Amino acid sequence: MPSAKNEPHPVAQRRKALGWSQDELAVKAGIPRSSVSAIEAGRLTPSVTAALAVARALGCSVEELFGRGGIKTAKTPIWAWEPRSGAARYWEAEVGGKHVLYPVETLPGSSWAHDGLFREGVLHDRGPWEPAQTLVLAGCDPAAGLLAAEYAAASEFRLLAFSRGGGVALDLLKQGVVHVAALHRSTADQPDRNLQTARDRLGGGFRLLRCAEWQEGVALSAENHTRSVRSCVENVRQWAMREPGSAARECLDELVHRPLHGKRVMLSHQAVVEAVRGGWAEAGVCVQLCAEDAGLRFLPVRTESLDLCFSAAMEHDPRLQALIRLMRSRSHRKLIDELPGYDARHTGEITGVG
Repeated sequence: MPSAKNEPHPVAQRRKALGWSQDELAVKAGIPRSSVSAIEAGRLTPSVTAALAVARALGCSVEELFGRGGIKTAKTPIWAWEPRSGAARYWEAEVGGKHVLYPVETLPGSSWAHDGLFREGVLHDRGPWEPAQTLVLAGCDPAAGLLAAEYAAASEFRLLAFSRGGGVALDLLKQGVVHVAALHRSTADQPDRNLQTARDRLGGGFRLLRCAEWQEGVALSAENHTRSVRSCVENVRQWAMREPGSAARECLDELVHRPLHGKRVMLSHQAVVEAVRGGWAEAGVCVQLCAEDAGLRFLPVRTESLDLCFSAAMEHDPRLQALIRLMRSRSHRKLIDELPGYDARHTGEITGVG
């Protein structure tokens, strides 16, 4: 490692001696250019796999570039949730000092290649992303894909946004396997519900970052010309229902004033929309964005506040700081305001929990 404070990193010295740009080294080593930049600036200590790849590309030893003990020793990873089969692709992230693995699933707007393959009890690492470069969010915002794309373009990090109901998301945050959990229980009549829910489920030491206000209501088929929510409630026999404990299910229960039962449970706003569009449900509660994008009619019921909950201990983490900067940017707030049913008036504001 450099002995003088301003001396270039050995990786930068070797790269420049070969006449390569950071982009060229990134391609030859099979890692993102942002990783090369972060390594050379001393902001990132590479994994053993990444360090070996850089050393191979530059034609020298790991010790020459990083010194003895200058790269991370391998940590035993844990699964955020168990893979469903004996062979599973996975993503990896560092959460609270732990290396956490996530079985690959289809994420909103995501095109991230898997970081490795789990087969016959063995992890085969292949991905270019460092665990410390990944921010993990759980929530049911249908615009999470837009957020992930903006985040990647504006920072040197990536965002994995898993589609989960608010209750499940908070449980994952409490277990320490995600960085951020989204919830949307606050309404105009109960503006502190998100704060109260976070305090009840998590205790103190958490922050809420306002994502947006949005409209939640009833989605109907385009052919259904019911004009009022009341008339809809009186006439609908088959509802597309969210899971118990979700804000959308709570909204539906308050509308119908009776217990609802069904064999099928929708795990996202998008799933509710697909059930109505597919014809096996007459109506369902979801956010306006999903209904309009699917060509359905939408009857608004209430305005909710969508907040992102995270540990206060993580407030100064570069990954979270990048998210906060993005939320507060003019371009992001303008984009949010243009989404059907979304309002970015308070986007980027932070409140504390205990």
